[in-house]
Amino acid sequence: MEIELEFELFILKAQLFDTPTGRSIWEALPVKAQVMTWGDEFYFGIPAQAALEPDAGAVVDIGALAYWPTMPAFCVFFGPTPISHGQEARAASPVNVFGKLLEVDLDILRSVRDGEEVVVRPVSN
Repeated sequence: MEIELEFELFILKAQLFDTPTGRSIWEALPVKAQVMTWGDEFYFGIPAQAALEPDAGAVVDIGALAYWPTMPAFCVFFGPTPISHGQEARAASPVNVFGKLLEVDLDILRSVRDGEEVVVRPVSN
């Protein structure tokens, strides 16, 4: 399942995993939202529901797409957050990783600002 995250000046392409959370996110698309940033992470609310999966955790890979059930939010991690140890990508609390960016371009990802609009849409099944 491929998706794209469209911002005003660029589009990020990503892959969703075939997990309960990945399917829930897919079914909630398309979504238009205002992003918030937290270190090298941006996130936004999404109308999807998923329970924490058995492999949920706070430390994720660079480029991970994760679902944070507390908000609930769609999160994109590309480096350290304010609570990271070293260079790890660490969420505020456990998250379900449901996908990954197909390319991690730090210059583009770090250009995302609070309040910027994103449209997330499916590309294929």
